[in-house]
Amino acid sequence: MARRILLIIGGGIAAYKSLDLIRRLRERGHGVRVVLTRAAQEFITPLAAGALSNDRVFTDLFDLDDEREIGHIRLSRETDLIVVAPATADLLAKLATGQAGDLATAVLLASDKPVLVAPAMNPRMWQHPATRRNLRQLAADGVHFIGPNSGEMAERGEAGPGRMSEPTEIAEAVDRLLAGGTARALAEGPLSGRHVLVTSGPTHEPIDPVRYIANRSSGKQGHAIATAAAALGARVTLVSGPVALPDPEGVTTIAVTTAAQMLEAVRAALPADVAVFAAAVADWRVAMAPDQKLKKAQGTAPAPLVLTENPDILKTIAVPGPKRPALVIGFAAETENVVAHAQKKRKDKGADWIVANDVSPATGTFGGDRNTVHLVTAEEAENWPTQSKDEVARRIVLRAAHFLAANQTDV
Repeated sequence: MARRILLIIGGGIAAYKSLDLIRRLRERGHGVRVVLTRAAQEFITPLAAGALSNDRVFTDLFDLDDEREIGHIRLSRETDLIVVAPATADLLAKLATGQAGDLATAVLLASDKPVLVAPAMNPRMWQHPATRRNLRQLAADGVHFIGPNSGEMAERGEAGPGRMSEPTEIAEAVDRLLAGGTARALAEGPLSGRHVLVTSGPTHEPIDPVRYIANRSSGKQGHAIATAAAALGARVTLVSGPVALPDPEGVTTIAVTTAAQMLEAVRAALPADVAVFAAAVADWRVAMAPDQKLKKAQGTAPAPLVLTENPDILKTIAVPGPKRPALVIGFAAETENVVAHAQKKRKDKGADWIVANDVSPATGTFGGDRNTVHLVTAEEAENWPTQSKDEVARRIVLRAAHFLAANQTDV
């Protein structure tokens, strides 16, 4: 059923996403009114927001025409749900302490309607004790939250939790709240009660105490999948090789180094409803890595490295048995014939699905923020458009949730 949404847009770079959120909400049949803070107008214009919402945009607490009829009270009442996106650290602090110095905060303080906030800020601001304190207060006040996601920030070299949830994620949360969901139901989502196991990053196989065999995997895709699964309510275990990424919030992260350690951690984490093997596990390790650093001798050929095969984690876990997850998803990082190799891998490994991607250097997939994948199942191979790794992750876990629901599986 179409409902009335009051969207308060805070002053952060993520405000540009809120224009898409207006469109997503209207696609679902909802009416949208927009309040722009003064800071938000540094990023987007009232004209743009009004064109997309097809309604007047409100900006000023002391607007003569509106306040003749106590406009901020009317705005707070004539809505079914208030959404704050992006909710900056400043806006969250004002809401937590009951300030009402501008139109946005006055509306929030005057309203008795549900409030959904989508935080967006620098990771250090998100993790600051003051912000954590404000979040606890808002949760106690009954405010609902969606996100934030983890990933690259607008500032160069900054990464971690703090990215505003994607517009589609916020729109879905809006629908769940309007359908009568509570804060707990919103947090749980379609994977509530499920255990999702994810592997991520590379493995490092020692040559000697100071050298190792590895690959260029950043772990961004695996960490995004863990974050997306947690956002849909799953209990998530993330087994990660060495990465330069923060542990996703709300996820149990187990740090490992080698393929053997990763397999041991995966086995210990079972049973699980879904297992997603996104780690780029080294195929080989040195058969007998010495305890001391290998030294080179002038004019002498280097000592040969004798390699042995690492355990095949995906194939090991996909073997039918009482602890096999209901849905086993592998990744295929290929540089040619991507779909054909993924189809063969799915059969050889016994996986249910394979997510295949081209990781040749020209694609920038390793270490980048975008991915082009193909979802290979027993029935077909779907070609997905190039999109952010967060969006790829969201689509994968949503498909997994639908699979579990359709098959009524349980561990």
